[in-house]
Amino acid sequence: MTRGGREKLRDEPERKCIASGEVSPKAGLIRFVIGPEAMVVPDVAAKLPGRGLYVAADRALIARAVAKGLFARAARQPVKAPPDLAEMVEALVARRVLDLLSMARKAGDAVTGYEKVKEWLEKGQARVLIQAADGSERGKTKLRAPEGENTLISCLTAGEIGLAFGRERAIHAALAAGGLTTRVVEEAARLAGLRASASETGQRDGGNPAGKDTKDA
Repeated sequence: MTRGGREKLRDEPERKCIASGEVSPKAGLIRFVIGPEAMVVPDVAAKLPGRGLYVAADRALIARAVAKGLFARAARQPVKAPPDLAEMVEALVARRVLDLLSMARKAGDAVTGYEKVKEWLEKGQARVLIQAADGSERGKTKLRAPEGENTLISCLTAGEIGLAFGRERAIHAALAAGGLTTRVVEEAARLAGLRASASETGQRDGGNPAGKDTKDA
């Protein structure tokens, strides 16, 4: 198991984290490049030109790389890294998770709402269960994730899940098998790593808990 909760696959390309020194699959790392004016730029989609510098999807490690000047050391040149770089990366990865989840919804591969999610789980249609980090524990125990690895996503808030489904808040969601689901799981694993050492989820979502679990939430 790698940082961020991803299972290491034998043939995945690997890179070394400049903060920890560990070698891990690229999919579980955050890529950075040196942009204009020698600024460190997060490249969460791994598409920007230039030499990549990699840090594990871990908030504390990104903060360490900034504080100790590890980007400059790895790039072998003076660079500027924003002090809030870890927060920037978290926001970018969260946006990717929500965009992919929204795409899965539009493709008919994702549903929300207690009854719909329960039906998908009972029929074996659900590959992944998504439950809001700030949802009531009592409500979340009513549904069980499918058997297997990487079948539960619990790093999103109710507000974030709701945003992906075009509603104010949502506590439960499910994903069917498919290419988009694999990408959602991978990005969610990175987000979980970035949020593992952050403040409690309720503080990130304006301090409002998801509230009472309901059948249409």
